[in-house]
Amino acid sequence: MSVIVRFAPSPTGYLHIGSARTALFNWLFARHHGGKMLLRIEDTDRVRSTLEAVEAIYKGLEWLEIGWDETPVHQFDRMERHVDVVKELLSKGLAYYCYCTPEELEAMREEARSKGLPPRYDGRWRNRSPEEAPKDVTPAIRFKSPQEGNTLIHDFVQGEVKISNEQLDDMILLRADGTPTFNLSVVIDDHDMGITHVIRGDDHLTNMFRQFHIFKAMDWKVPHYAHIPLIHGPDGAKLSKRHGALGVEAYRDMGFLPEALRNYLLRLGWSHGNAEIISTEEAIEWFDLNHVGRSAARFDFVKLTNLNGHYLRAADNNRLVNLVVPFIEKNHGLSVNSEGRDFLRRGMEGLKQRAKTMIELAENSLFYIHLPTLDEAAQKILNAEGLQILKIIEDYLTALPEVSWTELQLEDYVREIAEKNDLKLGKVAQPIRAALTGKNVSPSIFEIMHVLGKDKTLERIRPLLKP
Repeated sequence: MSVIVRFAPSPTGYLHIGSARTALFNWLFARHHGGKMLLRIEDTDRVRSTLEAVEAIYKGLEWLEIGWDETPVHQFDRMERHVDVVKELLSKGLAYYCYCTPEELEAMREEARSKGLPPRYDGRWRNRSPEEAPKDVTPAIRFKSPQEGNTLIHDFVQGEVKISNEQLDDMILLRADGTPTFNLSVVIDDHDMGITHVIRGDDHLTNMFRQFHIFKAMDWKVPHYAHIPLIHGPDGAKLSKRHGALGVEAYRDMGFLPEALRNYLLRLGWSHGNAEIISTEEAIEWFDLNHVGRSAARFDFVKLTNLNGHYLRAADNNRLVNLVVPFIEKNHGLSVNSEGRDFLRRGMEGLKQRAKTMIELAENSLFYIHLPTLDEAAQKILNAEGLQILKIIEDYLTALPEVSWTELQLEDYVREIAEKNDLKLGKVAQPIRAALTGKNVSPSIFEIMHVLGKDKTLERIRPLLKP
C-alpha cells in the first residue's frame, strides 16, 4: 500500500506551532514510507477564512522547509461534491431532514445542561415523515448514527479506542443554508484524495468516531488513524501565547532557524532512543508512529533556544550573513554595505560561537558594521591605565607591516608586546577589545583585528587616544 497523508489546516489565522508539528509528522511519515503528503486548505468557514491566512500557511511551511506533493486542494471548491454525497446518503435512508427550529435546539441544550449532560440532539426528526414538517422552517440534513452497541477503532498512537454508540447523536451533514459541515467534508475529501493515514491532534479523537461511521455508510475504506497528544506549556497547562502558541513566522522573527525548530518539534512527543540532535535525513530514516508518545509534550523555550544555538554554530557562514543582515537593518536601523557584508562573512566563524538566535547574532555583529559606542564595561576598561596600554599597542601596531597582519601573527605580536612591557595578555587584549567592539566580551580580538584590517583597526584606536 502506497502511503498518502494530508495536512489540512483551516485558514483562519497564522500557522500555529502545534499545526506545524502536525505537518512535520505527516511529512516525515510520508517521506519515510516513500509516499505523498497532500495539502488541503479547509476553508469552508467563509466568515473566518482569509486569503492572508492561506498565504501565511504556505509561507510558514515553506520557511520550515516542509514541502507538499501535488496542487493544494481547497475544500470550499468541492462543496458540490459534498452535497452529492449527502443526497446519496438520503437515498440510502442513512440521512434525514431535520426541521428543528433554533429555539428547539437551544431548549434541548438547556435541558441537557440542567441535567449535567453534554448537549446533544434528541433525534426527534429521525423517523418522522416530512409531511409533518412546518412550512416556514428550512431543514438541515442529519446523519443516522448507530444507536446501539460500541464502536472500536485502533489508533496508531492511542491504541484501541472504544465509544458507546449511544453517545453519538445524529450530527448535521448539511446546514439549513446548504453548506456542508466539517465532519462530512473531511470524510469525502479524505476518500477522494486516497488518504491512507490520518495523522492529527488528539482534539479530533471524538470526530474520528463520527467520521468512521460516514465512511462505513458510504462503503468506503476507512483510513488508519493516529491522534497525537497536544502540546502544553512548561507548567503543564494548555499551550497559550505566553508559552509559545505563536505562528511559525513569529519564531522566524525571534531568530530561530527552520532546521532547529523542525528538530525541536520532532522531539515534542516523538523519540528515537536518547538522540536529541537529529538531522532531517535521520528524521526521515527513523520516523514512524510507534515512537509517538501518548502524553502531552511540554514546550520549553530554553531547550529550543539552546538547540538553535547548536544549529547556528553548524550553519554555513555565507548563509548566516544573508540571514543576519535583515535583522541588523530592521532591528538596529543600520544599512549594511558590501564592506560590512565582507566583514560579517570573514568574522562569522567567531561571531556565531556566542549566539543562540539570529537576534543575538545581529546584536553581536554590530561592531563590524559601524563604529561602536563604548558601553559601561568598555569605559571602565579604557580608564587612564587602559588608555596608556592602548597607546603602547597603537605604537607597536603602527610599525607592524601589512603583510604580517594575520590572525596568528597578530596574536604572537600582542603576546610579545605584553611580555616586553611586563603585562599579562588579558591586560593588553582587553583595551584593544573595548576599543574595537565597544564591549568587554567578543570573539577573538586577533580575529577581529584581522577581519577589520590594519587601517580600520587603527582608525578605531587613535580617536580614543586624543587628549
